Amino acid sequence: MSTFPPTRGFGVGRMKTAGMLVAGGWLLVAGWVQAQPAAASAPATTLRSPSQFSSIADDKARSQALFVEAGKVIQHPRCLNCHPNGNRPLQGDGMQLHQPLVLRGKDGFGTTAMRCASCHGAQNFQATRSFSVPGNEHWHLAPLEMAWHGRALGEICKQLKDRSRNGGKTMDQIIDHMARDELVGWAWSPGAGRAPAPGTQKEFTDLIKAWADSGAHCPT
Repeated sequence: MSTFPPTRGFGVGRMKTAGMLVAGGWLLVAGWVQAQPAAASAPATTLRSPSQFSSIADDKARSQALFVEAGKVIQHPRCLNCHPNGNRPLQGDGMQLHQPLVLRGKDGFGTTAMRCASCHGAQNFQATRSFSVPGNEHWHLAPLEMAWHGRALGEICKQLKDRSRNGGKTMDQIIDHMARDELVGWAWSPGAGRAPAPGTQKEFTDLIKAWADSGAHCPT
């Protein structure tokens, strides 16, 4: 005969607690869905290839035009939402403040009380037929010195070239980051309820590389 005390009551209590957590989680998702307004305008869906700019004879003008085309991705909600100019992330195609209220924290991964990983898993979570919670195992905000939201494309261009504001990256490292980074790649597979970035990650990287090869001139 077992000498351990009966555990049935404890098990029921745990089941009730788990049920409350699940219910609370779905209430959170429901509130999140309701907080998604429609985007102000439809973003671009395609990108032109570098070869389509070959008719521009002036190197500087061609370089600037290439970056403007790449800017369709850089200034898309999928990128700007994680490059906010404040301590709160943005969300949705309308780029509204994140709901529920969360803060970037010291490392960009949230505060002790609410880490990004508390809600954002390793991959997108299909919450409803038309809405998903975005996910990636490295989900976090870009540092404040890399903030893009609210800035003109020319200023963002200067940031990308400034190693004190781009994470210390060389131009080759920037190109590699655009080509291989998982969070950058997520912009083209964002899950239901949000528009993907225009074109493909490769097309975007090709534009960034062509921009760099032509002198990395910034639009004015």
